[in-house]
Amino acid sequence: MGHLRASLFIAVTICAGLPAQAGDLGAYGPTFEIIETDLLKDILSKLRKAEKDGRIDELNRKFAEATRKRVENPPPVPGIVTTVKARTWLYDPSIVVPEDIADDKGRVFARRGERINPLERLPSYNKVLVFIDGRDARQVEFAVSQSKKFGQDRTVLVLVNGSPMATMRARKQVFYFDQLGTLTTKFGITQVPATVAKEGTALRVREVAL
Repeated sequence: MGHLRASLFIAVTICAGLPAQAGDLGAYGPTFEIIETDLLKDILSKLRKAEKDGRIDELNRKFAEATRKRVENPPPVPGIVTTVKARTWLYDPSIVVPEDIADDKGRVFARRGERINPLERLPSYNKVLVFIDGRDARQVEFAVSQSKKFGQDRTVLVLVNGSPMATMRARKQVFYFDQLGTLTTKFGITQVPATVAKEGTALRVREVAL
């Protein structure tokens, strides 16, 4: 019944999220007694039948398989190409505080409108991000060389294309994937391989031509 309860919970959650309005709307025509089956009872009945027929297990299996394939081969980050002309620039990680932020004792340590540079408050930050296309053997070798140069504890290897899991198994070290291009978009990266490392109170972004 575990799958059944989970499916019922989803169904109830969806129903609960539907907008509703209350009020006397008056009479707009003949009224009749409601004879429809209770919605939740109807859903429960259908779910029980589906579980009995084995369809829920099949749906769960298909969902798990689709998830596995997506993890193994995520959609490539669009707009990223192999570096043709090397570029470099500084990225300012400063943020503007949207509202006052206080600690558990109510003491405000960041006020609304204040501009804060995280690197000024984290002087020991020393991570090096390396972005590559995992389908390109040269770029994978470049990433591994950077990891050896700076140390695996400092280096964060990020794919924008290819299989992070397959690359991880082949190289015996951790590779991440830039889901939805969140990081490359933030840093303005359009070519790989690329690196991002701290330089003073900014981040130095480099698109490297191999």
